[in-house]
Amino acid sequence: MAEKPEATQGEPATPQSVDPKLLEILVCPLTKTPLEYDREAQELISRQAGLAYPIRDGIPIMLPDEARSLDEA
Repeated sequence: MAEKPEATQGEPATPQSVDPKLLEILVCPLTKTPLEYDREAQELISRQAGLAYPIRDGIPIMLPDEARSLDEA
């Protein structure tokens, strides 16, 4: 079983990547528009809906209730 990379002291953990094919087919569940992938923040951004959907352990959480409002930034 592969081990997850761990952050060493003073180093941030490397963001886990999402399958590019998955990113091509995912759309915002509210607006049905394409999403932008923010690798550093590990979020999928829907500019039209004003929401950022989190990615946890490489899995996009496409629930509006779990999304962060872009106004919070």
